[in-house]
Amino acid sequence: MASTASVSGLASGLDTSTIISQLMKVEAQTQTNIKAKLAGEQSNVKSLQDLNTAFAALATSAADLAKATAWNPVKVTSSSTLVTATAGTSAVPGPLNLTVGHTALSHRLTFAGTAALTAPVTTGSNSVRIDHLDGTTQDIDTGDGTLAGLVRGINASGTGLKASTVRLDDGSYRLQVVSTATGEDADFTLTNLDGSDLLGGATVRAGRDAEITIGADTVHSATNTFTDVANGLSITLAATVADGTTVDLDVTQDTAGMTAKVKSIVDSINAALSKIDALTGYNATTKTSGALAGDGSVRALRNSLLNAIYPADGSSMVGVGIQLDRYGKLVFDADKFTAAYAADPSAVAARFTTGSPTTGFAARVQAVAKGASDSVDGSITTSISGRNTSIRRMQDSIDDWDTRLALRQDTLTKQFTAMESALQQMNAQSSWLTSQLGSLSNSS
Repeated sequence: MASTASVSGLASGLDTSTIISQLMKVEAQTQTNIKAKLAGEQSNVKSLQDLNTAFAALATSAADLAKATAWNPVKVTSSSTLVTATAGTSAVPGPLNLTVGHTALSHRLTFAGTAALTAPVTTGSNSVRIDHLDGTTQDIDTGDGTLAGLVRGINASGTGLKASTVRLDDGSYRLQVVSTATGEDADFTLTNLDGSDLLGGATVRAGRDAEITIGADTVHSATNTFTDVANGLSITLAATVADGTTVDLDVTQDTAGMTAKVKSIVDSINAALSKIDALTGYNATTKTSGALAGDGSVRALRNSLLNAIYPADGSSMVGVGIQLDRYGKLVFDADKFTAAYAADPSAVAARFTTGSPTTGFAARVQAVAKGASDSVDGSITTSISGRNTSIRRMQDSIDDWDTRLALRQDTLTKQFTAMESALQQMNAQSSWLTSQLGSLSNSS
């Protein structure tokens, strides 16, 4: 609404500016009410967005716990800090002993001849040839045939080789070329294009596979990691581990880790329930209802989430430590869950995952949470979309009222200005008539 123009009240003696301002407040009351409703609706959308974020996070974590692969958690300890192991989904609890034969090495050529960086080092051509162990050949253009050009050409070739130089005491440089990959298959040769030796030939450190012995078996890997090599473990050697190092690995069931995951889901559910209660409940102390107390879909969501605790077969989750308290929140008994999981991991996992005779707890929670937070047709998403549409309509109405009130204010200002002008003319005429009557009286 435009500001009220200053209107003189010298003729009428009235404070016409204040009168117009008060009239405009009355005129703007409808717009003021819409603005208040708009602010409330924007606040409600923010609350729904926060709730949607909480349910989206719950859907993700519940989906992870609903997978059967999440229910074989193990911990792996190693007697050596230079040999580590990670457990796959098929990891089997128990001890494992291994002996390191040796680590993997890359193939490296150290050339005999030295030269200045700007000195020509190729013969017969400015190109060199790389022959790989698998029989493939690649020609590398050095540009100018110099040592610096050779290094640039190799490093830019994408051949899996890296070239470098070492500056010697006499100011010359020695070329070294190494494969970026390790293992026996990384072997290569580097010659002039015609096959003749480059820089007087090279000393070779051949690439080799890493080697470990487990029991009576010796196994190899092109890298220092042996993937899924034994008991579902992937074993990694540090480059500095000594040949002949004996390592003891111990794989144990990670019941504590599994307990923490289930507790995290229960905590997330209770956090979501608390958000719903704050938005829909009634505060007896302040005698006020939550901002979304009238939103039936949010209250229904609370019921759906609580119903997820009950399997379709009519049983309960009490046996695995999950139940409702008298306040309508979930309670998790970690000791009861730990005991049940330690006694029968498969049976407990079936109570949570998909693919069991009845859909598991985590799968049921994931379905409810996704149904609420899905970015396309989730119930909370739909509610946010509907309220945003209402917000746009209210904003359009407020904009229309701005135009309407500006016109009304202009009309009132003109009316009061015209009144003041008319009164001023009447006062002037009255003064003239009084003056004329006074002159007639004096003449008589």
